Amino acid sequence: MESTENQYVKRTQKDYSYAFKLQVVSEVERGELSKKAAQRKYGIQGDATIRTWIKKYGNLDIDYQTKRSQMKSPEQRILELEQQIKLLTKKNYTLEKELDQTNKKAIFFDMMIDIAEKDLNISIRKKSLSNPSKNSLNKKKK
Repeated sequence: MESTENQYVKRTQKDYSYAFKLQVVSEVERGELSKKAAQRKYGIQGDATIRTWIKKYGNLDIDYQTKRSQMKSPEQRILELEQQIKLLTKKNYTLEKELDQTNKKAIFFDMMIDIAEKDLNISIRKKSLSNPSKNSLNKKKK
């Protein structure tokens, strides 16, 4: 049985936003995915689509492996930075949401342990170590 991650959904050219293209290009340039793997992962149909995006939006010149960011116009750079800000804002929101859920889970689990300890009259939490004696501190210094 195949997982849903390996199956892709056919897309049309209209589905590809500028932010999406930048994300795919950055993943390929950082070496996280090959062009073929990105094509499979995101359901991109054309073989040359990602290569075209890399030439158009990428920071590396594939032929010479040199930075091309100096070759971009200020308007292109501003658009690129605005898209990166949107992506980072979205990622920040998601991480804050996950952190809030994690904190709520920690509070919930603490409450459950407190209830279990009270109802069952057993100690579940590990007791913290007492302060080390002076003799053990002297042995560590030597």
